[in-house]
Amino acid sequence: MKYILAFTFSLFVYQLSFAALTIPHFFADNMVLQQSSQVKIWGKSTSKKEIQVKTSWDGKSYKTAKDQDGNWSLWIETPQAGGPYNIQIQQEEKITLHDVLIGEVWICSGQSNMDMPMKGYYGQPIRHAAELLLASPNDQIRLFRIERAHAENAAFDVNGNWSVANAASVANFSAVGYQFAKYLQQHLHVPIGIIQTTWGGSPIEAWMKPSLVERSLRQQKLPNRAIGKQVHQQPGNLYHAMICPLIGFRIAGVIWYQGEQNRYNYYDYNILQTNMIRDWRKSWDIGEWPFYYVEIAPMQYAKGQGALLPRLREMQLKTQDSLSNAGMVTTIDGGEMHNIHPANKTVVAQRLASWALGSHYQKKGIAYQTPTLDKIVILHDTVLVSLKHCPLGITSYGKSLTQFELAGTDQIFHPATAVLQNDRIAVTSTAVKTPVAVRYAFHDWCFGELYSTEGIPVASFRSDDWP
Repeated sequence: MKYILAFTFSLFVYQLSFAALTIPHFFADNMVLQQSSQVKIWGKSTSKKEIQVKTSWDGKSYKTAKDQDGNWSLWIETPQAGGPYNIQIQQEEKITLHDVLIGEVWICSGQSNMDMPMKGYYGQPIRHAAELLLASPNDQIRLFRIERAHAENAAFDVNGNWSVANAASVANFSAVGYQFAKYLQQHLHVPIGIIQTTWGGSPIEAWMKPSLVERSLRQQKLPNRAIGKQVHQQPGNLYHAMICPLIGFRIAGVIWYQGEQNRYNYYDYNILQTNMIRDWRKSWDIGEWPFYYVEIAPMQYAKGQGALLPRLREMQLKTQDSLSNAGMVTTIDGGEMHNIHPANKTVVAQRLASWALGSHYQKKGIAYQTPTLDKIVILHDTVLVSLKHCPLGITSYGKSLTQFELAGTDQIFHPATAVLQNDRIAVTSTAVKTPVAVRYAFHDWCFGELYSTEGIPVASFRSDDWP
């Protein structure tokens, strides 16, 4: 008899667990939902009963049923920023989500420079980490860090949990992502949720659908050495495991820091990045949300790779011209000669936040656009360079400009002298009597010296299109 009772109890427990209502890990205590929006909530169930979701901010109840595959979803209305609130999700059992805030939600993604935590990597520090961690406690900032995963097909869930910002949680979170959230919270005065989905050494192809990679590279001009044999370098593997589960979670936008791995196929980076952004936006289906990204910082690469980096930066810059609501942060003044992970992540976060605050949130008085080449005029032995996105002019803060070069028809570049003349730069070289092309900071290792008057560095550029 006791065996029958034991079997009956075991069967009951099995059936109960099998019929359990499940939701992805990012629907959890301490989460942030996008304010003043229609927000999607979803999960899985094996029960035939209705699923009911009740929100404490307005007392509304929402009901739905699972489909034939056990999936369910519904839309709830969120108010203006505030909280904390509770959300109840009920079927046979009840799941209550506590300490839910309503505010602005962003994703930060990319490879190691976005992945790099506030505590730094071994032997590779984050500048001012101790001070930043000491000042980090803020219950209006919530962090969700997705554990690394890869998959050949779209996953339902991710591993991770929401944490309130404090020294312990921030230490292990993206230094760029956390500081970006900190600046937004300071200026917007609303709760900020930031979701980190990153993997060092990953090419952009890993963050895209394999079919999209194939279509994008149909006209590829270089062998694709960016894709390696490791699981995080295969097309689609990270997209399936670390992006697909998030699709539908209402966000304000994305910040992105990736590209080093794609120096090997720099020529294709613009089409890859442009197509990735378009596809992500289409999948989320909430409009053309902002996508702000970081230019790869200068560094001295191995012999034979020196020409790849400036060309990759050039391709990165083109993306903001290919898409609406996209903008690039330049780090031409923030690299380290022998370190692929520069310590100054604060300036990167500041510039990303400036893009978001100035462009997306329309905050007045914040400069954010990267100055770029507009046109050149050649007068005898002098090349006059004009820039755009610098309405108050340009400056070198009184320092000499050493990063300009000129070339003649022989296509050999020589160091040049550059002098600011009102809103233009006059460039000459004793070695080039009849110049036809000019370049600025167009090397793997260089250091930006030219800024808009508001303090935004000018991106590296060239007027030629020579191989």
